[in-house]
Amino acid sequence: MAPDFPQFPPGFRFGMATSAYQIEGAWDADGKGPSIWDTFTARPGTVRHGEDGRVAIDHYHRYAEDVGHIAAAGVRDYRFSVSWPRALAGGRALDFYDRLVDALLAAGVRPVPTLYHWDLPQELEDRGGWLNRDTAHRLADHAGVLARRLGDRVRDWITMNEMNVHTLYGYALTDHAPARGLGLAALPAAHHQLLAHGLAVRVLRAHGADAVGVANQHFPVSAASEDPADLRAAETFRTLTNWTFSDPILLGGYPDETIRAGVGVPDARLDRDLELIGAPLDFYGVNFYEPTTIEAPRAGKDYTGVLEVDIPDGMPFSPVPVKSDERTDFGWAIVPGALTEILLALRGRYPALPPVIVTENGASFHDAPPGPDGRVPDPRRISYLDAHLRAVAAAIDSGVRVDGFYVWSAFDNFEWAAGYDERFGLVHVDRHTLSRTRKDSWHWYRDLIAAQRRP
Repeated sequence: MAPDFPQFPPGFRFGMATSAYQIEGAWDADGKGPSIWDTFTARPGTVRHGEDGRVAIDHYHRYAEDVGHIAAAGVRDYRFSVSWPRALAGGRALDFYDRLVDALLAAGVRPVPTLYHWDLPQELEDRGGWLNRDTAHRLADHAGVLARRLGDRVRDWITMNEMNVHTLYGYALTDHAPARGLGLAALPAAHHQLLAHGLAVRVLRAHGADAVGVANQHFPVSAASEDPADLRAAETFRTLTNWTFSDPILLGGYPDETIRAGVGVPDARLDRDLELIGAPLDFYGVNFYEPTTIEAPRAGKDYTGVLEVDIPDGMPFSPVPVKSDERTDFGWAIVPGALTEILLALRGRYPALPPVIVTENGASFHDAPPGPDGRVPDPRRISYLDAHLRAVAAAIDSGVRVDGFYVWSAFDNFEWAAGYDERFGLVHVDRHTLSRTRKDSWHWYRDLIAAQRRP
């Protein structure tokens, strides 16, 4: 019997997603300078097995083959990011993105570039990074360079990726670049990224962009119990990790006075910033992987290893394991209904919520190499994607306008501090030869797309 695929409205935008540092390699080609991730991975003990993205999967040189894998699946959109250090080099370095965009369009795939996916040029980090307000203006310059170079062919843009994760992991903690470890003093970095988003939206619109959005990670946060202390802890964590990064964009203000004060901007200037940050968007990107459960810290309790990163002592919240029947090989809880839940929560919180695109969703499973028949069976990934796409369909049925879904990721890649052990790709990449092999999930996704009812 034919598979029972979930069905979506006509014009639904199926896609795949990647990011520059995780796939491009060619770390110093054409005059590209270092990013904060080049610096971070050069430090001993920062990345599993001491790995880095200097070669990654060599997409810079193999982009034509990679576009072939993307297009053959029948996807409508390909979300990638532009390496800011590469773009900063200008000239021949930008030629790569000309070639990539032209190849995508020739294959019938819409390019959807992200301006910033965590690879800040090291020269800007040396001037203060996202703690320096000027970095937001440099991101606007970056947007202008790309719009002038690619805007005749690229009509859809994403400004920033997962500002909450970048702020938490890289500025509040030390698990990602630039490893500042500032705790709640990282809030200015959050505000400057939001300001960069607002400035970039203005620049892209001035250059005639058809559609501009942002990609924020969102997830439901549950209290571990009905104890008032746990409820307060969960609300604090929910506010910091979700609404601090979406309220300014979708409501024009921070969710509470403590956060507003913590970003360190005088009121008059902050109000002007928020007006810029809250400019209307054409779509709102939601990255989703797993929910979180939070309790008030218990004295003497060991909370290490619950999340991908450990929350330090002294914070007013602590994570506890999410109840789940199954986990990915990365240890993340598989709770598809939580995707429906967060989409409904966004619609409820934001009356003027733009059309949503799920700009990332996927799972790491430690897939075996291709077998003698050339196949890479990955039934757990197929099950994961099927369940999460059905969760999206349930949200649509409940009244949320969701216009698209991008699988993370098109290819196995460099998974930040976890190195290359974690495999999210629809296409298997051999770590030694870099040969590409389409996994069973790639074929399943192709068949899902082909099975959609047409008007």
